[in-house]
Amino acid sequence: MTEPEDVLTRPAPPPSRSVHYGPGEHEVYDVHDPGPGTEASGVCVVLVHGGFWRARHDRTHLHALAAGLAGRGHRAVLVEYRRTGMPGGGWPGTGLDVARAVQVARAAEAGPDTPVVLVGHSAGGHLALWAAHQPAAQGVRGVLSLAGCVDLALVAQLGLGDGAAQALLSGIPEERTAMREAADPARLGSCPVPVRLVHGTEDTEVPVEVSRSWWAAAGRPGTDMLTLVEGAGHYDLVDPRSPAFDVVERVVVDLALRLAP
Repeated sequence: MTEPEDVLTRPAPPPSRSVHYGPGEHEVYDVHDPGPGTEASGVCVVLVHGGFWRARHDRTHLHALAAGLAGRGHRAVLVEYRRTGMPGGGWPGTGLDVARAVQVARAAEAGPDTPVVLVGHSAGGHLALWAAHQPAAQGVRGVLSLAGCVDLALVAQLGLGDGAAQALLSGIPEERTAMREAADPARLGSCPVPVRLVHGTEDTEVPVEVSRSWWAAAGRPGTDMLTLVEGAGHYDLVDPRSPAFDVVERVVVDLALRLAP
């Protein structure tokens, strides 16, 4: 596989509708419903985009993934949030936006018996996994991190995204260790819901060691799972044209249905 970065800007079907979850311009999510002739699965997938938490990357680069999931019969809800470089962006504003978006989307876009899966790519993997620890995500069936920045300390140590983790936490003084650790899924212990980590072995943006580090710190064998996609790069996991998409969609269904009570 190659790094299909064109998926970030590739034209994709527009969302069925956009919904504000708050008064701010950024407080919005897009809904991609299964199209005519597509059998609905009854699964709602809440997507959190990445881009190293920076303002220049918004939700539009996951429209192809959202449309691909809708094409498989799932309702895909793609959330936006404040990012570093925006007023109120950084921690905790970024996390609070995502938690609120998940809460509103789950209530508005999923019925009481609808399985909801929380999925995040790259920096969105960090945000999805963090949000799964928050009360706002109560009732979410499971969380899927796609090449996620799920160990913030390691992301910072490796200098990924030109210091993206440091920029995210820049509003928290260095001595406030507990506040910094509260933003890091790898320091929060076991997740309240099942976790699936999917990572490509050829990822040059967020190396697979980041997912392995979270797994070593907080993974629960038998409940959580780390899946490596041989030969896949960072963007293969969000590209419906890539063979890796089949792996991703199977994990979504597994979380939504196999683990149903």
